[in-house]
Amino acid sequence: MTRIYTRKGDDGTTSLWYGGRVAKSDLRTEAYGALDEAASALGVARSLCRPDEAELAADILRLQDDLFIAGAELATAPEAAGRLVEGVSRVTEEMAAELEELIDRYMDRVELPPKFVIPGGGPLSAQLDVARAVLRRGERRTVALARADGLASPQLLRFLNRASDAAYAMARFADTDDPELFAGRERREPKR
Repeated sequence: MTRIYTRKGDDGTTSLWYGGRVAKSDLRTEAYGALDEAASALGVARSLCRPDEAELAADILRLQDDLFIAGAELATAPEAAGRLVEGVSRVTEEMAAELEELIDRYMDRVELPPKFVIPGGGPLSAQLDVARAVLRRGERRTVALARADGLASPQLLRFLNRASDAAYAMARFADTDDPELFAGRERREPKR
C-alpha cells in the first residue's frame, strides 16, 4: 500500500518543489495553494460540461494543466529557479498569449449585458466564476510574494491575470445557454 502521509508537515512546514521547506502559511504556499484550489474548481466546471461542450471542456483542461505549471514555478524558491524548465515548470510568454486568444475566441461569441454579471446563471457558469474568483486570489497572493521575495519569471503575473480573464470569458460563454439570464435583452446566439 502506498502511504500518502509523510508526517514531515506535522510541524506546520511543507517542502518546496526545489529549495527547502517553508511554513504552510508562507506567501509562497498561499499563492500556489490558491492555484491548486482554482484547478480543482475548474475540474468541477469541466465535469459539468455536456457532451456538446467538448471544446469548452478541452479549454478548461488546458487551463488546469497550465495552472500546475504556474504552481510548480511558485513552489520553487528563487535560488533554485535555474532548475525550472520552460513550459513544464516555468510559465512562458506563449502561455499568456494563448490565453489571450482563448479569451478573444469566447468573448467574440457573447454579448455582455450592460451591467455587472451576477454569478449563478447556471451550474457551469457559476462554477467557472468560482474558479475565476480563486484565480484572482492566487494572483493577489502572487503579487504579494513578488513584492516580498521575487518571482522566477516575469511572465507569471501576466499569465495569472489572463487565467482569471479566461475563466470569466468561459463563464460568460456558458451563460449564453441560459435564456433567463439574458431575458428582455437582445442577445446574440453563440457561434459554434
